[in-house]
Order: sequence, then structure tokens, then C-alpha cells
Amino acid sequence: MTTQHQQVQTPTGTTPEAQPAREPRTGRPAVAGRSPARMAWNRIRRDRITLVALAVTVLFMVIALLAPVLTALTGWGPITPDGKAIDPDTGNFPYGSLGGISLTHLLGVEPGTGYDLFARIVYGLRTSLLVGFASAVLSTVVGVLAGLAAGYSGGWVDSVLSRVMDVMLAFPQLLFIIALTPVIQNALQTNTHGGTDENLRLLVLVLNIAVFAWAYTARLVRGQVLSLREREFVDAARIMSAGRWHILLRQLLPNLWAPVLISFALAVPQNITTEAALSYLGVGVIPPNPDWGALLSDASQYFLQDPMYLFIPGVLLLILVLALNLLGDGVRDALDPRASRS
Repeated sequence: MTTQHQQVQTPTGTTPEAQPAREPRTGRPAVAGRSPARMAWNRIRRDRITLVALAVTVLFMVIALLAPVLTALTGWGPITPDGKAIDPDTGNFPYGSLGGISLTHLLGVEPGTGYDLFARIVYGLRTSLLVGFASAVLSTVVGVLAGLAAGYSGGWVDSVLSRVMDVMLAFPQLLFIIALTPVIQNALQTNTHGGTDENLRLLVLVLNIAVFAWAYTARLVRGQVLSLREREFVDAARIMSAGRWHILLRQLLPNLWAPVLISFALAVPQNITTEAALSYLGVGVIPPNPDWGALLSDASQYFLQDPMYLFIPGVLLLILVLALNLLGDGVRDALDPRASRS
């Protein structure tokens, strides 16, 4: 006589709880649901280039955060001169070869001033990352708000904001930042009785970069909102008497995080390059405060005598910007597989 329910036998060493969940009708393993963020992360994990770029970016960020600790271990600050490292016979250059690299000065000594290059590069990395990320966050927030307002409101609001975006996109960004930054910095110096407040200068630099960068994100968000506002879930929210802010913040904004994140990831390296260019031209971070652009500017005059001064900060800046760009491309490919690398 057979029974309707038979005992399920499991292999030796396993328990029924260890078996994967199965569909009740077919007996096949059940398919676990995955969120878009989880699927994007799985694509990133399979992309070795993106993983390497992520590891390099995290390494640079850790070094920047630990700059005071690292310089304390070496015993030299970014503006602490070592007069004994300068050879008086050469006038400007340090003892030894390769820019004076030694156990005391891991990356050498800056000609003339005697500043430790390792400390200046580590603190300059903090400046570059701070300006790059802060300006990207500010421009992204302003761009998202402007894009939401233009795309959803339509009418004269869309027309005005769209014309403002066109004007901002038509501006030669670098030239206007070069022209405006010294003017604002001089005004701040006048108000502080000629003092030098580096935090205010960094704030001016962040604001100037963000003012000319928000229009890119706003144009992207506006296009997405124009498409999303005609979708069924927005119509359903309107039928249920949902308010404007509810539709904007609860219905539209969650569907914009992918393009916004891509825009942010690609804006950071661009802003870091802009900040380095401004400091190289003398309108960004003012010496003796450490900055990679200023280091490249100072090293250019010693290139023929010792190219190591230009090589080290130049290669590090190249690696950082390249890693951030590759990371941005990887995030874009993970969030939008149709736009994957060819």
C-alpha cells in the first residue's frame, strides 16, 4: 500500500534546511528577486577594470584621510622646510639624485624651499579630492532640482530654466573661472584685512566650479523627467490626488538615481582636473598651501635639471583621474548594460 506523502531523503551530511527553496508546483529552485542596485553591483564585480579603478580610488581616499598620520610618521609637514637637505653649492637643489629621495624624504625635497614632497603631495591630494567631490555634490544637487522643476512644470518655467542652461553650457568655463576667482579672492582678502584664509579660498573654488557645472546634470534630469511624467505610475498618482511634491520626491526622483549617479561619477574627475589647472595657472590654491596643480607649476621650471619633480605629481594625478574616469564608466555600464564598453 502506498502513501500520498513520502519522506524526502537528503544526501549524507546535509539537512532539509540546507536545500534551496523550490517552487511548490514544478519542484524547480525558486528564483530569488534582486534589486537594481544588487544587479548593478554584480555587474561591477564581474568587471575587473572597474574593480581595479575602485580599489585605486579607495586607496587614494584613505591616503588623503590619513594625511596627518602619514606626515607625522615621516616627521615633516607640508610647509616645514628642511634647510639641511638643500645643497648650498647648487643654490636650489637638494643633495643626492632623483630630487633628493631618501629615507628621510620619501619622494624628495622641493627645490629652493626645502619642503618635503611626500607631505605636500599627500596634503595636495586632500585638496584635490575635497574640491572635486564637494563641487560635484553641489552641482549635482542644483542640477537635479533645476532639472526636476523644468521637466515637470513645463510652460514658462521650463522655457526660462532651459535658456539659463543653454547660456551656462555656452560659457567658456575655464576662462570665466580664471577671471572670477582672483576677483572674489581679493574681495575676501580685503574683508579680512589682508589675511589669507585658505578655507574661504577653497569655498570660492568649489562654488565657481559648481556654478558652471550644474547645467549638465540639469539638462540630463530634465530629459528624463519629460519622459517619466507621462508614465502610468505618475498618472495614477495624480488620479489619487497626490501633491506635486509627492510626485516629484516619491515618484520621479527614485527613478532618476541611475543617471544622476552616473553624472556625479563622471563629474568628479573633471572637477579635479579643473582645480589642478586653476592652481597650475596661479588662480586656485595659493602657495605655500599644498596642491598638485601648484606642484606641477613649480616643477615645470626645474624639468631640465631634474624631471623627477614633474614626474611624480604628474603620474599620480594621471592615475587618480584615470581611475575615477574608469570607475565612472564602470558605474555607467553597470546601471545601463545597453551602453557597455564595445
